[in-house]
Amino acid sequence: MESDSDSSTSTEISDGWYDGVRQYDPVQSSLIPGLPDDITFFCLARVPRKYHAVLKCVSKRWRDLVSSEEWYLYRKKHHLEETWIYALCKDELDHLGCYVLDPNRLLSGWKRIQGLPGCCKRRRGMGFEVLGKRVYLIGGCGYIEDATNEAYCYDAGTNCWSEAARLPVTRCYFACQAVDNKIFAIGGSDPGSSNLQSLDAYDPQTNCWNSHVDPNVLDDIEDSVVLDGKIYVRCGSSAVSSHVYALAYEPSSGTWEQAAPDMVMGWRGPAIVVNGTLYVLNQTSGTQLIMWQKDTRQWISVRRFSSKWTRPPCRLVAIGEDILIIGKGLSTMVFSTKNAGKMDGIMLSSSFRGLNSDLEVINCRSIAV
Repeated sequence: MESDSDSSTSTEISDGWYDGVRQYDPVQSSLIPGLPDDITFFCLARVPRKYHAVLKCVSKRWRDLVSSEEWYLYRKKHHLEETWIYALCKDELDHLGCYVLDPNRLLSGWKRIQGLPGCCKRRRGMGFEVLGKRVYLIGGCGYIEDATNEAYCYDAGTNCWSEAARLPVTRCYFACQAVDNKIFAIGGSDPGSSNLQSLDAYDPQTNCWNSHVDPNVLDDIEDSVVLDGKIYVRCGSSAVSSHVYALAYEPSSGTWEQAAPDMVMGWRGPAIVVNGTLYVLNQTSGTQLIMWQKDTRQWISVRRFSSKWTRPPCRLVAIGEDILIIGKGLSTMVFSTKNAGKMDGIMLSSSFRGLNSDLEVINCRSIAV
């Protein structure tokens, strides 16, 4: 008698499809001689991500399979994906570089991603965002170079860089966030160093940007974060006032609203959202992680960290319920939020030294493959 698991497996890989993913051309030689390709796909897709580079060395067909969109979609649909961290950094000469970390192998440390386009290495104020299995580097400017509309894409499946669709206008130092499988580039500066009151939205389905003039876009954008499906954009505080101002953009309706002053008041550092809760790393006096409690409408101190281990200035990225605090030299601290805000809870954290250098983290994102 066929078991439930056998039945599920046969349904998943029957009719020449991998549960909605088309089988490779049967005229070609088998992925594994003597074994149907659908069975081979079913097995290979369960190989841990750290071995994917080894799988690509077996043959051209294996390399094409592991690098394909079908592979990515299958692993995502069946919850087989594994999340790695990607960081954009600059060295003491202001040269940019991209690095990757497998959080399940912290002791192996960060690895540099090769092939970053040369024209990007001296740029500042670039957008750094993720859609699917791709990292996008967008816009930016240089010390002697005006702002650009160029964009480049790194595919985590193929481990290759390529040109991406260009922005409709040149931008640098703008807010860049992904919502509803679109990238939004908001505000920033143009070649004349004037503030841009417009936003661009990139749709990977059409590989095009749509531009919108919007007088509500803030000047002097300092940070941004996505919370409850809205893009919160914060401007920098002035030298004569500690007042912080922020607006929230609703992509579905294209409307803006003023962010709650009591929430914005505590947003004075890199921010990340975990399970709908906003966390901020306050680095004005030491290194302190705080969280915004919506029900009581107040900021709660979660934990203080030794600057010896965090090595500020830091950036934040999340995987599940864990926050990774990434500082100079890519030193990395992992903090669990499971019991954050509960006095009787146990909050776990661990840290390890990164690269022995003065690399400064500009931004970081995660990709699950």
